[in-house]
Amino acid sequence: MPKINRYQDISEIDREAKKDFIDRHSAFVHCEGTAKAGEAFAVTVKVGEEYQHPDDMDHYISSVALYNKDTKLAEATFFAGSQGGQDKKGNTTVTFNVVLDKDAEFVAHAFCTKHGLWESDPVSVTVAA
Repeated sequence: MPKINRYQDISEIDREAKKDFIDRHSAFVHCEGTAKAGEAFAVTVKVGEEYQHPDDMDHYISSVALYNKDTKLAEATFFAGSQGGQDKKGNTTVTFNVVLDKDAEFVAHAFCTKHGLWESDPVSVTVAA
């Protein structure tokens, strides 16, 4: 099982010193706080809130996955060069449309080909009838 990196796993001192490194690898979930049962609900996952990740042939974000607790809901796969190419920074953002029937807790994973798996903070969504 690969090690899952999380933003809060890094000490406060290291977090500030390595802010750009941590940010450009971390997945961030963006969505409304409430959804209507049975209707499409947009969940956007962005890799890097302030900094963009490289898109080199040997160092890029190869996938972004969205989970509701332990259930994988969706996954997007990327290939080297698909986010800008060699010596450029990629804007790895994907929007998934999911249908919910009960409250959800979303977590996203981003996989960097050089630095492994990174997990977002959980985001809770309340589902109304």
